[in-house]
Amino acid sequence: MAIILNIETSTIACSVALAIDGKTIAIKESFTRNSHAENITVFSENVLKKAGLTFPELDAIAVSKGPGSYTGLRIGVSTAKGFCYSLDKPLIAIGTLKALSAGMISKITIPGDCLYCPMIDARRMEVYSALFDYQLNETRKIEAEIIDADSFRDLLENQKVVFAGDGAEKCKTFLQENNNAVFIDELLPSAKFMSKLAEQKFQDGKFENLAYFEPFYLKDFVAGIPRVKGLR
Repeated sequence: MAIILNIETSTIACSVALAIDGKTIAIKESFTRNSHAENITVFSENVLKKAGLTFPELDAIAVSKGPGSYTGLRIGVSTAKGFCYSLDKPLIAIGTLKALSAGMISKITIPGDCLYCPMIDARRMEVYSALFDYQLNETRKIEAEIIDADSFRDLLENQKVVFAGDGAEKCKTFLQENNNAVFIDELLPSAKFMSKLAEQKFQDGKFENLAYFEPFYLKDFVAGIPRVKGLR
């Protein structure tokens, strides 16, 4: 049995959950954009206090590793590393899309050939996505793709695909008339979806190297050009 603090900051959601033996016992979340830095430490303290536990009693820290928001991932990973260094606890990294798929399966379970497609918004018409079966086996690797009218057309001819995440709305316009396309609305990555996955990694001893671990960005960060009024 392990006591694990789970941290998810890959999208607008700032989510922290405390899990014991893979079961979430306390969670604190905010869906206010750009609130990660101010909330993440407070949320961590809150879930521990709610459970009547302290930081030294933790067995590990788990963090969502991406893909997702560059800034959000940096904040989440740096906070998780800070906890691990100060408490001398191991770090566990959980794939954002795999954890979101776990949340999707908890909402809609369709055994057989059904696939789950978690999607993270990557701006404009691009998303980060992957495909998983109902046992969380990855059937198509994570990639960045542009969504258009031909997206998933061949796949949806023969099987149902469940879509969710803040990037799924981009697909909905093109696919909502297809009977094999199933959408779960307003489902974002959450630390509670990480609990079972983090527990399994803890039991298997799959920990990250604190000195070298970095988030999985998938694409290089491109800084925007500051706009100054009156200048072009």
